[in-house]
Amino acid sequence: MSLMAAAGLPNHRDGVAGERAPGAALDWRIVRRVLAFTRPHARKRTAIFVLTGLRAIQKPALAWSLAAVINGPITRGTFDGVVWGALGFLALACFTELTFHFRQRLALEFGEAVVHDLRNAVFHHLQRMPMSYFNKTKLGRILGRMITDIEAVRRGVQNVFFFSLLLFGQMAGAAALMLYYNWALFLVLLAVGPLVWLVNRHFHPRLSRHSRAVAESQSRITGSLAESVKGMRVIQGYTRQQRGDEAFGRLVDRHADNNRHLAGDSALYVPLLDLNSQLFLAALLVVGGYGALNGVAGMEIGSLIAFFFLPNLFFQSLQHLANLYTQAITAMAGAERVFALLDLAPEWEDDPGARPLPDPRTRGGPRGARVEFREVTFAYEPGRPVLHGITFTAEPGQTVALVGHTGSGKTSIINLVAKFYLPDVGDLRIDGHDIRALRGDSLRAQMGIVLQTNFLFTGTVLENIRMGRPQANEADVRAAARALDCLDLLESLPRGLETEVGERGTSLSLGQRQLICFTRAMLADPRILILDEATSAVDTITESRLQRALERLMRGRTCFVVAHRLSTIRRADLILVLESGRIRERGDHLTLLGRPGPYRELYRQFALADAA
Repeated sequence: MSLMAAAGLPNHRDGVAGERAPGAALDWRIVRRVLAFTRPHARKRTAIFVLTGLRAIQKPALAWSLAAVINGPITRGTFDGVVWGALGFLALACFTELTFHFRQRLALEFGEAVVHDLRNAVFHHLQRMPMSYFNKTKLGRILGRMITDIEAVRRGVQNVFFFSLLLFGQMAGAAALMLYYNWALFLVLLAVGPLVWLVNRHFHPRLSRHSRAVAESQSRITGSLAESVKGMRVIQGYTRQQRGDEAFGRLVDRHADNNRHLAGDSALYVPLLDLNSQLFLAALLVVGGYGALNGVAGMEIGSLIAFFFLPNLFFQSLQHLANLYTQAITAMAGAERVFALLDLAPEWEDDPGARPLPDPRTRGGPRGARVEFREVTFAYEPGRPVLHGITFTAEPGQTVALVGHTGSGKTSIINLVAKFYLPDVGDLRIDGHDIRALRGDSLRAQMGIVLQTNFLFTGTVLENIRMGRPQANEADVRAAARALDCLDLLESLPRGLETEVGERGTSLSLGQRQLICFTRAMLADPRILILDEATSAVDTITESRLQRALERLMRGRTCFVVAHRLSTIRRADLILVLESGRIRERGDHLTLLGRPGPYRELYRQFALADAA
């Protein structure tokens, strides 16, 4: 349960679909997909492979050199040979650590490069998902994919993948040397193998299950935290802090339980593996000691010392692999969720043959666009339509006012015009083109949108305005603000157009943020202008200045206006009165006011609100 839901507040259902239930511990399909992101960095990958191979044989080589010095110069009593042997051992040790340095550095850089590409791929995919996805999916869920899960993949690439290869190489090198020294002693080591296999067989599924549970509960905590912070005003306004604490506490308790189960099994798994190595060493003391005392070939003192070193290296590598296994499962769980998001197909997308919307202004055509609804029915959720059989036409240059109570369908009509959604039934045409056959980006390139709660990005006022037309220079921005009669208000900010707006525009007033959004729309020079209660946050004096400028902006353009103030509604060419997703009345202001009906009552309510 999310924190908002537990607090008795509205909540969207979780829309991240496509996540597989926990199955096999390691899914090689997922591994191959992660490895596919390494291909652009093949040279660095090859260098790491080479360094990993060198590193894998270096520690066994150190054991061999140690045994060679003991069995040679030390046994013969030649001090010069001991000195040269020590210098050779030291040189090999230095080379080993130098290899470790470069391997570690390259692995970190390589992991960062892979995660960089993966994070960009996820962000690219998210920006092309329809609005329905974001309405159904918690913000925290998305953040969990971008942050927690991708970081798990980073650790998998940086630590697990190459380090596992290194450990396997060390185990192989140690095994080869033990066979070289004495195959009988190596058989003693192999006798421990079944015990190791039984331990792994028992614990790997448990560790896999617990790791997935930890990752999932962490994702839920992230989602609830993001949701609660975003809705903190509502939570405090309705004094739902206690219920929120209880809900979040349950999520934290569940996460703690999952971590305890994982820690408990891990804390038992590793000591059992270590016990196996100690059993072998005990057996080695008996068998090797007997051979050394009786002069058995291959059991010289140096070889026996190396044999104590090599099994330790063998079992240490095995123990590290056991620890890495838990990290691998966590990385696998994160990769699963990331790829599930990447594989999540949008509910709809542009048809493969979709065409750009022509701009008739290039041929001297009308500035506005013709927008036609033909018996349009639409639902956000199947079986629950919010629009029923909507039919109307907005001619180029006309202003269409959408009025009605909350939930009547005003914003839904605007969402369809902007192609944030597609009609379920009926046709929506722009300049005679079926909206399904038009590319959404080309349509919105000819559209300006100013919403009631506009979003400003971190950066300057100038940068936020230029989002309407990125290639515009500062002179163009000033011209747009001057046309709206608000340049003086923007220049009065502490640093003028270079003023930092802060995160989401928090350093500015609501009215100032709306002025920036108006200027952004003006700079875009749209054919279709959408104003969704755009002046509701602007004081009356500021609105009067904006209204005069907006009249110039709207002239010749096709405008859709959702407004609760009379000034805009009165001037509309067509007023649509909506109720429960249906058009109850239509006409201009004087026509509708002249007859009894819902518009006359709404107008009276608007007049009372303005008077207040």
